[in-house]
Amino acid sequence: MNLLILGGTRFLGKALAEAALDRGHTLTLFHRGRHSQDAFPEAEHIVGDRENELELLQGRTWDAVIDTCGFVPRVVRASVELLKDRVGHYTFISSVSVYEDLKRLQVKEDAPVAILSDESTEDVTQHYGALKALCEKTIEAAMPGRALHIRPGLIVGPHDYSDRFTYWPHRVAQGGEVLVPPKDGRVQVIDVRDLAAWIIDLVEKQTVGTFHASGSDYTMEQLVDVCALLSSRPTKFTWVTEPFLREQQVGEWIELPLWLQSDSLIGLFAIDNTKAFASGLTTRPLIDTVRDTLAWDRSRPPEEKRKAGLDPAREAELLRLWHSRDAAAPRP
Repeated sequence: MNLLILGGTRFLGKALAEAALDRGHTLTLFHRGRHSQDAFPEAEHIVGDRENELELLQGRTWDAVIDTCGFVPRVVRASVELLKDRVGHYTFISSVSVYEDLKRLQVKEDAPVAILSDESTEDVTQHYGALKALCEKTIEAAMPGRALHIRPGLIVGPHDYSDRFTYWPHRVAQGGEVLVPPKDGRVQVIDVRDLAAWIIDLVEKQTVGTFHASGSDYTMEQLVDVCALLSSRPTKFTWVTEPFLREQQVGEWIELPLWLQSDSLIGLFAIDNTKAFASGLTTRPLIDTVRDTLAWDRSRPPEEKRKAGLDPAREAELLRLWHSRDAAAPRP
């Protein structure tokens, strides 16, 4: 196939490009050139900004396009209007955040999505999920019956610059006492390489419709135990309670990655993946994802600022407070 990918060469875009080229497809990458400009020399690179340089795609046709970086309906509308007569199939990378109620467990693809009261807003920080849902609607209107919408949960693996998953292999590898949220907390992740391979499968089949892609289910205990298997340093896990984390105003999701409060958006880690697995999605063992993520993490410059995770001083203080509570508790 002759494929076009809208987006850069970071993370999912990188994995998609690798998967497409491994299958022998001809590939065009349309990106801003901000990351890995020397990646994929066998692909055609068109360097430009989709917000104001879409004309760079004029006069060309492709069998299919994969849109990895659509967040605002206005921008997505411009792209799909330009491409609807130039491509046969449009894949949009959306998000499980589209749903109206993410406190529910096992949400299916036909659940109600969030609706914007003001569809002119472009505030992605405040309305990320609802804007993604509107992007999907925009594509369907322009290319009915020719669109594939992928709604991933937390994508993890090598080159995961968000650090939300990467924090745990990194932290456990440091050894010592590690503060961990409740051990029975649910974790649902998908390795970026598994996601990319499956998306290319669906594109090859010209699959249409909407699919979740949240990967396999684990507990927090299973995750850190796997991280410990790959650590050469002694590690002690100290499991703290949700009331303690609330009391100390520990931030969920970013400050303490993968922890979601019980009255928060816990549906993010409990999405129904039946349709995806039935369509051919396969996921590698968690230990492989942790090992490869850790290897990539160790290649990063030491001075690179982490985007998520407890500051070491903050973790040490939380551990001190936790143990002081235990020491002060009355003995039977």
